Amino acid sequence: MNAITKIAPQSIPELVPRGEPAHRIRTDAEAIAVARDLAREFSAGASQRDRERSLPLQEIERFSQSGLWAISVPKAYGGAGVSAATLAQVIAIISSADASIGQIPQNHFYMVEALRLDGSEEQKRFYFDRVLQGDRLGNALSEIGGKHASDYKTTILADGEDYVLNGQKFYSSGALFAHWIVAVAKNAEGKRTIVFVPRGTPGLTLVDDWSSFGQRTTGSGTTIFDAIRVDRFALVDHYKSFERPTPMGAVAQLIHAAVDLGIARAALSDTIAFVREKARPWVDSGLDNAYDDPYTISAIGDLTVRLSGAEALLERAGRFVDIATIEPENGHSEQASIAVAEAKVATNDVSLLATNKLFELAGTRSTLSELNLDRHWRNARTHTLHDPVRWKYHAIGNYWLNGIVPPRHGAI
Repeated sequence: MNAITKIAPQSIPELVPRGEPAHRIRTDAEAIAVARDLAREFSAGASQRDRERSLPLQEIERFSQSGLWAISVPKAYGGAGVSAATLAQVIAIISSADASIGQIPQNHFYMVEALRLDGSEEQKRFYFDRVLQGDRLGNALSEIGGKHASDYKTTILADGEDYVLNGQKFYSSGALFAHWIVAVAKNAEGKRTIVFVPRGTPGLTLVDDWSSFGQRTTGSGTTIFDAIRVDRFALVDHYKSFERPTPMGAVAQLIHAAVDLGIARAALSDTIAFVREKARPWVDSGLDNAYDDPYTISAIGDLTVRLSGAEALLERAGRFVDIATIEPENGHSEQASIAVAEAKVATNDVSLLATNKLFELAGTRSTLSELNLDRHWRNARTHTLHDPVRWKYHAIGNYWLNGIVPPRHGAI
């Protein structure tokens, strides 16, 4: 049994009670329309939530009740089974309104994909139905203190007819808002297993201790599993997703790329609004308006081109993922991973560039704390650290130069 670091439990917010089952979205077009409606709603309080670190409990309930959290459930199980490009577009739309809200369901969709790939028919029917009803799956994947990000100490071991889950996680994005905490643990053979744990299970502790300067309201803190007994039905052999060609990693990374794209869109939009409405021209320009400055115009043009390129690469990557979903063999899964890596490089770079250029082009007044425009840079800088982009370049170059296929894991 692993030693558990005891952390004094903090006050964990109660979930907003659910009334009726979640709305059932049927088409890709409906998913995008619903996302746009919600984005207008979520953007109104995004700055205040970030400033006060106010967890978006009501917003997350609206988000999942809208049906958007179930759009990747396959049609055969009652879901919309939307394309990967649509899923990415939905996340980008929400992230442009509030980047934290956009990131929170990333691991939910990851676990839906893990179920699709390796869940039993009984598990798929049960958990997919829960998702369609409006249940949210929270993340308990990463840990602190190991040799690397995949060096898990959390274990799931047989004990009689049941299994016992022990371990401690961090970066548990979305766990505070989840109905099910989904842990990644090693079984007796050291193989990766995911374990579905209902919220409120004895031995489960959620700690609201996420203190990053960015993505402040994702609830990405500590989760503790202390001798939690679970039935075999709660276990999915997740290692199988990486023992054969699958789009598992590509799906995960596509969503991360979409979050970065949404941040870049928000930053560019706020830059344009500030330059048009508040910025002053430089004294040597001889101009009456900041928006007539040729250097500012050129910079906005450059950002727009880079953003459009990132959008196109993300949409293209989604098409590759869709192909790999239908036919993962014959190199399609590897091609999807590379296409997504290319999109992730582009969205990573444009999110950092756009959030930095905001202040350069808008001027000193844009840094005032009451405007809180720095949240875009803080969110971009924090989220782009999720998986090092330098290794995306390496995977891309090695594939095209040397024909080396990328490794199989959730980060590529």
